[in-house]
Amino acid sequence: MNKQDLLTAVRLGPYTLPNRVVMAPMTRSRAYNRDRAPTELHAEYYAQRASAGLIITEGSQISPQAVGYVYTPGIHTQAQIRGWEKVTAAVHAREGRIFLQLWHVGYVSHPDFHDAQLPVAPSAINPNTQSFTLQGLKDTVTARALETSEVRSIVQDYVQAAINAMLAGFDGVEIHGANGYLIEQFLRDGSNRRTDAYGGAIPNRARFLFEIVEAVSEAVGSERVGVRLSPANTWNVPADTDTRSLYDFVIGELSGYQLAYLHLREAQGDLSGIPNMVTDVSAHYRRVYHGTLITNTGYDRQKGDQAVANGQADLVAFGVPFISNPDLVERFRLHAPLAQADQATFYQGGAKGYVDYPVYQAAAA
Repeated sequence: MNKQDLLTAVRLGPYTLPNRVVMAPMTRSRAYNRDRAPTELHAEYYAQRASAGLIITEGSQISPQAVGYVYTPGIHTQAQIRGWEKVTAAVHAREGRIFLQLWHVGYVSHPDFHDAQLPVAPSAINPNTQSFTLQGLKDTVTARALETSEVRSIVQDYVQAAINAMLAGFDGVEIHGANGYLIEQFLRDGSNRRTDAYGGAIPNRARFLFEIVEAVSEAVGSERVGVRLSPANTWNVPADTDTRSLYDFVIGELSGYQLAYLHLREAQGDLSGIPNMVTDVSAHYRRVYHGTLITNTGYDRQKGDQAVANGQADLVAFGVPFISNPDLVERFRLHAPLAQADQATFYQGGAKGYVDYPVYQAAAA
């Protein structure tokens, strides 16, 4: 059988990973407790998938203000740190590597999560989407624009969350700047109408991201920091007037930070009517970013192997395939068929659809 480039070792920050298969961050809404803390069930779930070269956890709130979805874990309390310690210990016991994704949803939230107070954002805008609350999906509202001093305070929330993650035993952190959440809301001119130092020209709109990257890197070491971006995203946030120029600048600047990696989401859906939008995301930004690059969205084994072989990316992140195939790396090695995921259990249920998917050998027995 021919060598699979996906299954070769790779250097990422201070670590040598046994393969280039990354478990992508995926919200699973299993933190069923008052503390929003991970449980033994989370530890079992991630440990089952520890053969991935790198696991990136589900998004975890950096503060109470950052919450926007029900049953999602955080990294801002002692109970949450203790919960995540169980996860990292279980993954490390199986010789895996795991980064925590740092998350603030911004205006993709609801007053139900904030004692009837408005969620916050760069500007007073309603994203006109829905938030998953204890009472089910609810329409979002017009957010409250952050004061300049509050923006700087949130940067420190990211720093403390990163420190907490390292205390919990994580190998590093990923700053979530994708999917229309707070950082991307600052980046795009359709959601950022500020007139202070964080609004207006592209460098100003990118200031929030760079301040977070710099401060978190200083706190835990840049070689343990990744950044996730979605240049072709139109979910939760409008396209920028010149999205290509925006991300060319941002990603070019990130090259100078000596990060563990940059994690890019590929385009989804038809973007043909949007001007100045990069649709071949990883191929384009491979020429812009001079560091370790992870690509994500729409990959199977063959496409992922090709992306590594042709130099388009150094690692490939897989989402849904990891939900139903805890032994995804081994299935790739064997060219084995993949089990299909039960979408009805993506965001609800306990063990069902979470830790009960069998490995290939058990399925074939």
